[in-house]
Amino acid sequence: MSRTPVVLGVESSCDETGFGIVSEGTLLGQGLASSAAQHAEFGGVVPEIAARAHLAAAVPTLRIALADAGVELSDITHVAATSGPGLATAVHVGLAAAKSLAWSLDVPLYGVHHLAGHAAADTLEHGPLPERSIVLIVSGGHTSILHVGDLVLDPIEHLGDTLDDAAGEAFDKVSRLLGLGYPGGPAISRAAAGGDPQAFAFPRALLRQGDAPYTFSFSGLKTAVARTVEKIERAGEAVPVTDIAASFEQAVVDVLVTKSLRAVADRGLSTLVIVGGVAANARLREVAARRCAEQGVELRIPPPRLCTDNGAMIAAVGDLLVRAGSEPSGLGIAADPSAVLHGAQLPLLR
Repeated sequence: MSRTPVVLGVESSCDETGFGIVSEGTLLGQGLASSAAQHAEFGGVVPEIAARAHLAAAVPTLRIALADAGVELSDITHVAATSGPGLATAVHVGLAAAKSLAWSLDVPLYGVHHLAGHAAADTLEHGPLPERSIVLIVSGGHTSILHVGDLVLDPIEHLGDTLDDAAGEAFDKVSRLLGLGYPGGPAISRAAAGGDPQAFAFPRALLRQGDAPYTFSFSGLKTAVARTVEKIERAGEAVPVTDIAASFEQAVVDVLVTKSLRAVADRGLSTLVIVGGVAANARLREVAARRCAEQGVELRIPPPRLCTDNGAMIAAVGDLLVRAGSEPSGLGIAADPSAVLHGAQLPLLR
């Protein structure tokens, strides 16, 4: 008699060590450890520090996930792991852990694309994705608009990406410029809560007629903030941190929401899904909700605990692959730190 699939997901692409356990679309439990505090003094993630932190956190975090789910390791029927993209040394640690677990348990292994994991995270909260939708992935390393059908059976169409900084990266750099610390997303959000989003008219790049409709650029916005700070400091005045943070945040949000809703309209669709670490931003959630309601678009955003990198989202992809009858990747799957998103499952590298 066949067992109900119980999928263990492993995530280690950046500075979070994540294990999640999913069965037939339901999140049973997860464990998550972060090395963000160790990177704070450097203002960004240091790959070697992240890799060592993954090594130290893997076993304790796995135990937390198993306890949270109320299952034993022997109950796991399949393993899925991020095999790219991400920091090379970090991805290798999680993938090696997943291979060890799959081999020792004698269960199938799936190599999963990290960004597909972010899209799948929403299914753990709101159920299966619609037949077609626009997905905005916005995080520290990625800002992309995707046209998505069946997440694991259909090719994923890239409509646009960022030309330079990802939105989350811009948050980190502006936060450092304003002396707010790392990681920048939460720091900017906290400061912006007390500021005026209209205080500074920062640029909204690539929104003019004739600009690439789904392409992002945040480096000019970052530079505009830097020049504003320099001008104020040269005048001997105090930098209005809260107003600058709020105005910067509003500029990012305006571009993200405008371009995403343009893609929804252009493709004749009715659903926008926003995922990734920056999707936890309260201002983005507020503006997206208002504008989607105005345009009759269904908005789906997972709760903040499922927005940042986590093992649950990787387990969700693995669970979808298992239920779709997809062929496992096998122990020969290699890490692909620069993997391009064409589908949820990464192929074997030849």
